[in-house]
Amino acid sequence: MKAAKKPVKWIGLAAILLLPGIILILLSRGDHQFTKLPHYGEKNSTTELIDGKTVVDTVYHQVPYWTFTNQFGESVSQSDYDGKIYIVDFIFTTCPGICPIMTTQMSQLQFKLDKPGLNQIPFISYTVNPENDSAEVLLAYGKEHGADFERWTFLTGEKQKIYELGVLGYMVSTQEDALAEGGFLHSEKFILMDWNHTIRGFYNGTDINEISEMTDDIKILLKEEQKRKK
Repeated sequence: MKAAKKPVKWIGLAAILLLPGIILILLSRGDHQFTKLPHYGEKNSTTELIDGKTVVDTVYHQVPYWTFTNQFGESVSQSDYDGKIYIVDFIFTTCPGICPIMTTQMSQLQFKLDKPGLNQIPFISYTVNPENDSAEVLLAYGKEHGADFERWTFLTGEKQKIYELGVLGYMVSTQEDALAEGGFLHSEKFILMDWNHTIRGFYNGTDINEISEMTDDIKILLKEEQKRKK
């Protein structure tokens, strides 16, 4: 009877040793929905009749169309970012508070994303003080912070349009406020956008840990984009 139990003992031991490897193989395959990033903002459903079948699709909040002026005095529009993953923030050049930290972090992000597949992701910094931050001022500011202008665009334009875009489009605070530090109230968030101009993440632009989280989320979003194109 003792001899009969021996194979069972070894089979059980082998199963215990092999189980982690089997789990790892299974996790490395397939589509894991738990890694898909959320969509922010309101969403609506649409129905369409295709080949006699009713197909329901979800339409997510999209940032409305915009056109502004970059640091070179050139017109830049939302269509320049069609089909791209990109990162957005709101700053102003005379900001005495969080802007220098945010801009330094964005500058460092250029190096963190300097890898194939990541180094094509553009950045946009909108000024919330366009009356002061002309194209020339933004150009000097960008140079001061080591901006790669091939990837990083600074935008100025009509103040009210920028504020409306911030609040209604990107869903962050953007306004003139005499009580705020520097006279303007704006969010500290970096905003991760997808190819449909849909918000996929908010991250504290002054927090290194959250910026690291964003770089990880960008990789997840890139995988989602690759799957979408197949």
